[in-house]
Amino acid sequence: MPEAPTEEPVADPAAGPAVVSAVVGRASVPAVWPPAELIAAAVEALHNPGLVVIAGAPGTGRSGVLKRLGESFRGPVFSGGALAMLRGVPALPLSRAVRVRLPSHEAPLLAEAVRSRVRHGLLLLDDLQWADPLTIAALPAIAEHCRIVVTLRTPHRLPGDAERALRTAAATSGAWLSMPPMPADAAAALVRQLAPSASPAVVADLVRRAGGVPLAVVALAKHVAQGGTPRDTGDGLDKGLAYTVAGALADLTRPARTAMAALGLLGRPVTATVLGEGLTELVETGLVELTDGVAAPVSPYTAEVAAGLLDSTERAALHRRLATLVPPREAARHLAAAGAGAEAYQVAVTAAAAAESSGDRAELLLLACDLPGVEAEPQVRIAAARAALAAGRPGSCLRVIDPATTDPVAAVLRGEALLQQGSPVPAAAAVDAVTDDAPAEVLGGRDRIRLLSMLTTDPGGALGRAEELLRVHGDAPAHPGLRAAIAAVRAGTRQPGWEYGLASAASAAGQAGDVLAARWSAWLLVETLTADARLAEASQAATAAAAACAGDLAYSWQTRFLAAQLWCDALRGAEIDEVVRRAGDLADRTLPALARGYAVAAASLAEADGGLLAPARARLEALQNRPASAAPVLDWVTREAAWLDGRPDQAFAPAATAGSTPLVDGLRSITARWAAYDAGTSFSAGDDAVPLPPVQATLEAWKAPDRFAEAAAAWHELARREEVRCLLAQGLLEDGAEAAVPPLLEAERLAEEAGLVVLLGRARRALRRHSIRRDTRGRRAGDELTDRERDVLRLVANGEPTRRIAGQLGISRETVETHIRSGMRKLGAKTRTEAAALALEELGQ
Repeated sequence: MPEAPTEEPVADPAAGPAVVSAVVGRASVPAVWPPAELIAAAVEALHNPGLVVIAGAPGTGRSGVLKRLGESFRGPVFSGGALAMLRGVPALPLSRAVRVRLPSHEAPLLAEAVRSRVRHGLLLLDDLQWADPLTIAALPAIAEHCRIVVTLRTPHRLPGDAERALRTAAATSGAWLSMPPMPADAAAALVRQLAPSASPAVVADLVRRAGGVPLAVVALAKHVAQGGTPRDTGDGLDKGLAYTVAGALADLTRPARTAMAALGLLGRPVTATVLGEGLTELVETGLVELTDGVAAPVSPYTAEVAAGLLDSTERAALHRRLATLVPPREAARHLAAAGAGAEAYQVAVTAAAAAESSGDRAELLLLACDLPGVEAEPQVRIAAARAALAAGRPGSCLRVIDPATTDPVAAVLRGEALLQQGSPVPAAAAVDAVTDDAPAEVLGGRDRIRLLSMLTTDPGGALGRAEELLRVHGDAPAHPGLRAAIAAVRAGTRQPGWEYGLASAASAAGQAGDVLAARWSAWLLVETLTADARLAEASQAATAAAAACAGDLAYSWQTRFLAAQLWCDALRGAEIDEVVRRAGDLADRTLPALARGYAVAAASLAEADGGLLAPARARLEALQNRPASAAPVLDWVTREAAWLDGRPDQAFAPAATAGSTPLVDGLRSITARWAAYDAGTSFSAGDDAVPLPPVQATLEAWKAPDRFAEAAAAWHELARREEVRCLLAQGLLEDGAEAAVPPLLEAERLAEEAGLVVLLGRARRALRRHSIRRDTRGRRAGDELTDRERDVLRLVANGEPTRRIAGQLGISRETVETHIRSGMRKLGAKTRTEAAALALEELGQ
């Protein structure tokens, strides 16, 4: 099991050569190893987040370096690693390190899940050469935010592109370090301590044969100490460490060799009972460590060599024996390795039926379908395809289903997989052969695929088709996926009761186990409520959906819902500081593109409203690869930030994006009118047919200013910032003080309560035009900001969340919050965002 995170500080390993212990059996042997220079280089590279790769041949001490770095790190350490027998298990090395189940389908989601747990700690991964492709793909993204050290045995079987990606990540932020050979004098000292009776000639011979490999030194020296005779190979270690280890293993008893070979075939630590009577000898010779009843080889490569010494008959027999001692999930793989395909098939299918998770079920069934020489039964292939879809693996689903299949169930599964991959037209074509006399479940799936395909290719005809399907399948359809598809069509055309339709479809799909339809329906509900300016409802729905996804470790969906919730809260002008903090923290993570788009929009709008205009613009400009569905939102926030920053010319240009929602279209039109007013230019109305009452009321008020009070009331329960803008416009467009001052005073009050710093400033400037100077809180006389308070507020202004400020300044989160509150008091600011803006003004930034 991986070690628990530790907070215990220890000495800095870069301070100089340190004497460590090489544990062999019961003896603790001092040696200058691992090399201080390599440790120092690794420590230097770990000053900031990045990837450090410790590469080297078997037995060179890579794991020792990893352990040393973990002991020396001043913070939590997460230790894990890959297992040879389970190299196909997605994210296993990372799951062992953080001790939780992790997303196992997408590298960005996996990276975010790991980053959120490791944070400022140290992630250690041993034996990366056995890691699955998903783990390898996620490491560069994790290294952008976390400190990572991995060991990689050379040679290895990683694909060339995987190694290049690791080298690039290490070169960008980190280091690629190769284990140097053990110095001859240190190796000789180690041999003399392990085999005190060895002659100088024997010591020299052992050092030469070891070739600077510490594990070889230990194995050969121990062999000599037990009375063995060194083998003269002429040129030394002609076959490298494998020969050295094989020679040492040859002197073990047969039960010990078998136990060591079993560890090699298992590729993981195992309980002592599995290894039998040979374990005692392995522990006494120092080849295996036994901790709490769990045996692990000191060197995994030693165990591999032991397994390699078996002939084919012995190897198959040992695989069969192990299959009776390990859980069914592993037993199926051991039987497959033994060449017992038929037995492996039966074990995999039986184990899949009892699997607790869709991921385990999919893996076992896919193994059954991929066994050489075994023809999987049609129903097993169907079950494998269905499990793959449930696990979010549409590609695997397509692999196990014949494209030319005439089975209607298989055709529907294939169509669903294509639909999940974003190919609606091929998805519809895949179910063309499914006839109307198919079972009800199959017909529901067929019609779902066709309807969703039509929704993307012919939205106008989708509603009519949905009504036809209701007459066939009933209202509401028993098929949860079809019910969700019909609810989507009704929501798109705003049919009466569409909200209930989406909510009930999501609930029904969840109860039926169709998580894809459930989450998709919930997302559509949030999007549609937001589009109709029902922001409080949308925020509540997104919060509930995010909580449900978190419980199921569905990080992609969870972050999407969280970002949508923050976007709604930013539009409402609710708790600006909290939106900035949470949205900035979310945007700092590894996110799907859509979630990142909404998170950046929320953070930027809240920052701009709070007076942090430069950070808001920088955040928007830094966003790359804007997703199409979030592009209209980001376009409007960019315009709004420009207008708030006194750049109206950048705010009323024609829209550059299509596919917007009614609310965003309306807000863009409102911002354009403000920009035209500030620039003193006329505004071409264009098409103002935005079907939202508060938007229409606001646009009409720009033509008849006496209606701004009505427009402000329409926004009252929806968006505080828009209510303030209406009151501000009413006061600016009135000539007489008697009519202008009351709405300006109300705008000032509401803006101050909400922390809308820029709008508050405009309201006060407008009041001064009527000779009204409001008493405002100013900074306390003689109460200057301290240097640390300035540092903290500068980082707040840069959009850094509390946790990162604490990490950068080396203080606790509580201390960060104390400095922020003190700065707010001294500056007379009501919110942290306002305090940061005032601090920037003071610092001349």
